[in-house]
Amino acid sequence: MVTPVIQVSQVTRVYATGATLVQALRGVDLVVKAGEMVAIMGVSGSGKSTLMHILGCLDHPTGGRYLLNGQDVTRLDRDSLAYIRNRQIGFVFQSFNLLSNTTAWENVALPLIYAGVPGKEMMARARAALQQVGLQGRELHLPTQLSGGQQQRVAIARALVNEPAIIFADEPTGALDTRTSIEVMALLQHLHRERGLTIIIVTHEPDIAAYCQRLVRLRDGMIIEDRVIAEPRQAAEEGECRA
Repeated sequence: MVTPVIQVSQVTRVYATGATLVQALRGVDLVVKAGEMVAIMGVSGSGKSTLMHILGCLDHPTGGRYLLNGQDVTRLDRDSLAYIRNRQIGFVFQSFNLLSNTTAWENVALPLIYAGVPGKEMMARARAALQQVGLQGRELHLPTQLSGGQQQRVAIARALVNEPAIIFADEPTGALDTRTSIEVMALLQHLHRERGLTIIIVTHEPDIAAYCQRLVRLRDGMIIEDRVIAEPRQAAEEGECRA
């Protein structure tokens, strides 16, 4: 039997805000197989971002168990979680999170610096990652010299550069217009299809979730829907953009 890449059992997360306790997650169970492309949806306050932070090893659950590639990461310390994030996980965020005075290739190379990759190899891998997302020739551009869609491609290249098994994308199209959003989803679909990456997208937009194979919907910290999307939209095949 193949070990799921993500296995969450009865996970809870409680935050203290002053004297008040807020239960962000209430006994969540979730299994994700390698190579799935999953959308996590929910309104503001539903728990979707909290769940992504736990799945991405950015936060600990208050209760329950989380196995990542068969390893129990529930109670690992900060350094151990940072090591896992650097080796196994790539992140893409709505706000791109690029360093403004740093070139595209240097932004992409940041995870390699933390991993201790030698300079020449680091540059080669960063440039290769930029080529994978269609930004060859833009290596020396600053973020201010790139469009929003190009900046998100730099962020995706940075997520790919350490060859992770999982990409977490938190509202990856939230700061983009419709056409550019479709281009980004086409790129993510291409990477999913060609490289077999597990991709988990947190979004509040049904149009974006429709590009995924599976929909998980949260409300009040609980999963209320988990279903396969029978016919995911294919951005590249619609002729709206190219990956």
